[in-house]
Formats: sequence, structure tokens, C-alpha cells
Amino acid sequence: MAGVGRTSAGRRGRRVSRVEIESPADGVRVIAFNRPEVRNAFDAAMYLEVTEALVAADADDSVGAVVLTGRGVAFTSGQDLAEMAAIATGTAVAGAGQGFMGLLTSITELSVPLLAAVNGVAVGLGFTLLAHCDLVLIDGAARLRVPFAELGVPAEAASSVLFPARMGWQQAARILLTSDWVSAAEAVELGIALHQCDPGTTLDQTIALAGRIAAHPHGATRAITSLMRAGRRDTVLAANLREQAAFSTLLGSAASSGTLAEFVAKAPS
Repeated sequence: MAGVGRTSAGRRGRRVSRVEIESPADGVRVIAFNRPEVRNAFDAAMYLEVTEALVAADADDSVGAVVLTGRGVAFTSGQDLAEMAAIATGTAVAGAGQGFMGLLTSITELSVPLLAAVNGVAVGLGFTLLAHCDLVLIDGAARLRVPFAELGVPAEAASSVLFPARMGWQQAARILLTSDWVSAAEAVELGIALHQCDPGTTLDQTIALAGRIAAHPHGATRAITSLMRAGRRDTVLAANLREQAAFSTLLGSAASSGTLAEFVAKAPS
């Protein structure tokens, strides 16, 4: 149930079932993924709540920077695989599978600067989201991975174009095609993250950086951010549509071959 109270760190925040929202510094809005029991995996409800939080932050003129982070040991493990498996087998509850495109659209249209504090493991969407962020700081113990090829599904969240643009073609191909893990140090080297932080300090360092941005006139920082994103907006939206079409084609094959069920079974809890 949503409510207004204090977090364990003593900061004012609004708790909802899957997202925790805080304002730890002037002009800074923290949106924390809050399903630590499943490593902050995204189900339909979480997609909608994160989208609502981003739209609300963008509509609030007092917000000068938004920080995404995760509660517990993970940033986010990406799509809730149990929900994905249910969708693939036709046993999902009503509303399952909805919200992904809405989230990506809200991020693409966001005018407020977007930062990520990668506090722990980031898998699938947890990795691909980072290519949409303006600044990313990563915990030294964090690891990243996109297991799409292993799952039998295509790239997502426009990573088919954003990863090559950010990392270079061959590095992006290696990461997307092998499903290998990427260390924090490698994420910095590849340009996915700006800085590697000492373990446990990532969120505080990201809030401090967000505060420096939010201290400037918000009209200027939002204009700069919008102008930077404008050049790739059409490319990102077109890539999303291509990837979703490929996903619709391949998901059934991944389910029928047992690839998806096998991956779900061996995924850590």
C-alpha cells in the first residue's frame, strides 16, 4: 500500500508496492526498484509504477535530476522470467506483458537528466536501460549481463542500436551474442558507465552528482538533455518496434523448445 513515511535511511519517501520514491537532496528525485525478493525483476505492475514515477518527475518543475537505483543486492534482474514464461505458454494472468513499451517511451521522451546508480547485479533490462541514461555510476562489485541469446530471444530496449553506438560494433556484438558477464571496470571501459565506485558508496555518489546538476537552472539542464536525446529519438523508437516484432516471433520458439523454462529453472532466486 502506498503511503508517506520514512525510509530506513531516515529520508522522506513515498512507498508503493514495487517502487520507492525519495527526494534526498534539493531537486533530486530517486526512483528505486523495490522488489528485492526477486532481485527487482520487472513484472507488469512494476513497469507501470516506474513509468508513472518517471512521468511525474518530468512534470514536476522542481525536479532537476532523476536517479534510478535498486533496493537490496541487485539493480534489477530485468524482466520477471516467471511472468514471461507464463505469457509464452498462454497461462499468464490478465495484464501480464504490458508496460514495457510504455516505460521505454517515457524514458525516450524524458526531459529531466536521468542518472543510474547501479548498486548490484544488472541483467537484461537492467543492462539495456543504462544505455538510455545520461550518466551511470556503478558499484565496483556489480556485474552486468544480457542473456537474450541464451534465452532464445532478441535484443530489447533499442540495445541493437544503442549498444553499438556506445561500445562500438564488435564489443556490442560480443556482449549481445555471447551473453557473457561484464564487470564494473569493463562497463566503464566500454562507456556504459562513467565511474566505478567503492562498494556501498554508489548511490550516495550518484545523488551528489545529481545534486550538482540540479543546482543549475532546470530549464537549461532540461533543454540540454532534450536536445541531446532528440538526435536519436526516432532511431530508438524504430529499433524498439523492430525488436518487439522479433520478440513476438521468437518467444513461442523459446517456450516450445524448453530454452525459456530451462533458463527460469536455473535462475537464482
